[in-house]
Amino acid sequence: MVTFDRRVLATSFGGVADVYERTRPGYPVAAVAWLAGEHSTEVLDLAAGTGKLTRSLVAAGHDVVAVEPSEPMLAQLRAGLPGVDARLGSAEALPLPDASVDVVTVAQAYHWFDPATALPEIARVLRPGGWLALAWNVADATTAWVEELWQIVNPDEPRTVERPDIGAPFGEPETHTFPHSQRLDRAGLVGLVASRSYVAVREPAERDELLAKVAALYDRHAGPDGIVVPYVTHCFRSRPLA
Repeated sequence: MVTFDRRVLATSFGGVADVYERTRPGYPVAAVAWLAGEHSTEVLDLAAGTGKLTRSLVAAGHDVVAVEPSEPMLAQLRAGLPGVDARLGSAEALPLPDASVDVVTVAQAYHWFDPATALPEIARVLRPGGWLALAWNVADATTAWVEELWQIVNPDEPRTVERPDIGAPFGEPETHTFPHSQRLDRAGLVGLVASRSYVAVREPAERDELLAKVAALYDRHAGPDGIVVPYVTHCFRSRPLA
């Protein structure tokens, strides 16, 4: 696997914002309830992307502020969720006042943060009793064709999520996993792979060759109704230390 500069990878999503919106999965209802709580509250959906988790938070009755550093991703979110307060900003410099939200959620993005700067900022905007909630959807490689996909796309990528680097001012996180799935057609599976940061930054010819292999895999394994991608949704919750 070619190694790319982390900063290049982190900024690659703007170029694939529309593909990301069309093809990335949402989050299971049970996971959303575990992450944000079962009762309506004020939530900051941080690094919200195109609003995949934001939608579910709104549907669950939460009052949501979405913050996202990529303008193209934020444009997708605003188009799909025009009633949501959506702001340009980063985890390291949150555009919110002190003690203004009850929960901060981060989906598919915490690994891009600088924890030394982001964690104090997140703690700053949380009200007493609030918490930080992290989530990642990871395609379940115990399914044979999914492992075949991993081998094509990035054989070195971990097949699970290890405990994230959450330190002071937060305590030890609780963890939970949830099953999830997504049905895709041929273009959807190809787009799902194309939305990966390390695919988006490849040279066009190299990227096209990789995506052709993904399309061929789809043709080998899909049924008349497409293909179902199984996921494990890994969730973590942590509260500021007293």
